[in-house]
Amino acid sequence: MTVNLSNFRKNYTRSPLLESKAPKKPFQLFDDWFQQEKSFHQKKDNEEINAMSISTIGEDGGPETRVVLLKEYSENGFIFYTNYYSLKGIAIQNTPKVCISFYWKNMERQIIIKGITSKIQRKKSDEYFRNRPRENQIGSWVSRQSMIISSKEYLLKQYKKWNNFFHQKTIKRPFYWGGYIVKPYKMEFWQGQPNRLHDRLVYILEKETKWILYRLSP
Repeated sequence: MTVNLSNFRKNYTRSPLLESKAPKKPFQLFDDWFQQEKSFHQKKDNEEINAMSISTIGEDGGPETRVVLLKEYSENGFIFYTNYYSLKGIAIQNTPKVCISFYWKNMERQIIIKGITSKIQRKKSDEYFRNRPRENQIGSWVSRQSMIISSKEYLLKQYKKWNNFFHQKTIKRPFYWGGYIVKPYKMEFWQGQPNRLHDRLVYILEKETKWILYRLSP
């Protein structure tokens, strides 16, 4: 079966992304774009604009990409939470270099970030876990993420078991679950433009705090 998608096409019309208006550090531009996307959705829907794709290198040497939720960002990096024994957790342990990306279709923007990943402090993971909904806390104990299971019924039985176990108890963070921080060394900002002449500005970390900015051809 062949499905022709050649007519799926959009002409981009947003304002250009120019070097003259770009900040010296990429984190400011990321925050500007994130806040603009947030404002766009505030009165319209509850879309997860913090959803990001993260690509790792799997045990077979091939790339693996999935979507996770960004939970915090600063000049130190980008933080998300997961099971350390999941496929992505194992991949990060073996190869800590990852690529994360955001696609915000309404603003016609992409951000692509390459960085080095490490676990955050246990205390910070504990604090985040305490603020999760109770149902989600239980889910962290239920799921042996990425492992093969026999059925959906098995998963629901496990949830019921752990829910009963934690009845009227404080739920502590599992030792195998917590946060990672991606510390970027390359950040690309892509702004859709008419006639496929898209703007692509790239920041490269030259020293610990010094970033070099250049433009890529679309």
